[in-house]
Order: sequence, then structure tokens, then C-alpha cells
Amino acid sequence: MVQSDDLRRTALVLVSIGLAWNLVEAVVAFWAGARVGSVALIAFGLDSIIELFAGGVLVWRLRQEGEGREGEAAERRAQRLVGITFFVLAGYVGLHSVVSLGGWLPEPQPSLAGIGIAVASALVMSVLYVAKMRIAARMQSRALRAEAVESLFCDLQDLAILVGLGLNVLLSWWWADPVAALLLIPFFIKEGMENFSGHHDHDDEHADEHGVRSALVCFCLRCWYGLSTCRVACCRA
Repeated sequence: MVQSDDLRRTALVLVSIGLAWNLVEAVVAFWAGARVGSVALIAFGLDSIIELFAGGVLVWRLRQEGEGREGEAAERRAQRLVGITFFVLAGYVGLHSVVSLGGWLPEPQPSLAGIGIAVASALVMSVLYVAKMRIAARMQSRALRAEAVESLFCDLQDLAILVGLGLNVLLSWWWADPVAALLLIPFFIKEGMENFSGHHDHDDEHADEHGVRSALVCFCLRCWYGLSTCRVACCRA
């Protein structure tokens, strides 16, 4: 029980660090995006708000003494809200990008501040992903794993943003920014569908000694460090 409490406290610290970073990230992204008219940066800031919401839900879960039916129902409602927000974000990014490419908005200007926050976010989120996944595997917490994977997906968005902003700075390809933003839409739709439906792959489930089925959370090379389904208990504490 003591070890479980220690793991929960560690998870709370990691999630709280992520919340603080996402708040800073959102403020800088909105400021830089509005200043230079960057679709990708504004979308980046909106995604940080979504991560703030998801992190807040996880903090609430970790603070609960147990996992009753009410807690599970509240989590499902929160997942649906996150899913809807992803759909709204995908619509906004698509509309704004198309309008930008059509020439109806001023061409975005290069943003060194935007590139800086994207690079910093990639580093911070990578470290948080590894730390959260290790704790999630020891706690066998799917909620913490989902939040950790979201942190990793934030890195993937950073790469798209860096491509757009970097080409804008180096080659003055202003259109690379909205195009990079468009590349994020499939990710938003996928995440929206999974969160809204609450669908999980049941192939990664196992039964304990009491016959209770639960999802296996794993963090090792054989499961691509949490990105692939792991069918063996290879990361048990």
C-alpha cells in the first residue's frame, strides 16, 4: 500500500509538471501565433488547452481513494468532452489553413519564438513521456498511459510545426505553415474518435488470479516502449 501511495504521488507530480508546462506553452503559442499569423502555432496553443483539460481529469482520478462506478462514469464523460474538442480543433485548423492558402488572410511571418517553444516542448514532453510510462507500467494505469501517450503525440505535432516554421524562416515558404497544420488533422480526428467512443483494444487484456480482466500497460522494447500492444507481462514491477 505504501508503494502504491508513493507511485500515485510520483504520478501526480509528473502530471502537475505537465500541466504547468502546457499552461506556459499555451500562452507562448497563442502570443507568437497571433503576432505572426501562424495557424500551426495557434493550433498548437489550442492543443495545449486540451492537454490541460486531460491532465486535470487525471489529477482528479489520481486523488480518488478508489475507482467506483461514479468515477468511471465521470471519466467516460470527460473522454467524450475531449473527443468533441478534438473534432472542433480539427475543423478550426482545416478552415483556417484553407483560408490562409487561399490568400484571404495575411501571409504568416517567420517566428523564432514559435520555433523555440516547439523545440522546448519536444524535449520536455519526451522526458515526461518516459517518466509517466514507467510509472504507468508499475501502477498498471491505463489512464496515466493515455495521458503519457498524449504527451508523446504532442512531440509529433512539434515536428510538423517545426517543419512549417523552419521552412518559413529558411526559405520564406509561408505556405508551409498552413500545410504543416493540415497534416495534424488526421491525428486530431483519430484522437477525437477514440476519446469520444471510449474504444480500447481488448487484445492487450489479461485476467488476474480472480478472473478480473484488465488492460496490460507495458514499457519495453518488445512493445515499442508503450506504442504497441504488449501481450506478455514483461514490464511488471
